[in-house]
Amino acid sequence: MVSQELLDILRCPNCVQETEGLLEYHQEAWLICTECDRKYPIRQDIPVMLIDEGDKWVSTKKEDLPIPPPSK
Repeated sequence: MVSQELLDILRCPNCVQETEGLLEYHQEAWLICTECDRKYPIRQDIPVMLIDEGDKWVSTKKEDLPIPPPSK
C-alpha cells in the first residue's frame, strides 16, 4: 500500500508543468491523472511514474485496468 503522505505529493509527470497533475488512487494498484488520463501502475507498493509507462495505458478504460498491474 502506498502511504498517504506519498500520494499527497505525487503528480502526473506529464501534466505537472502546466496544471496541477492531480492523481486518483485506483484500487491500490494504479494512479490515474485527472487531466490527461494517463495511468501509472503501482508495482510492489512503488508507483511507476514514467511518462512512457503512463502512455501505455492512456487508452485503457479505468474499469478495464488489470489488477494487479502486469510486471512489465
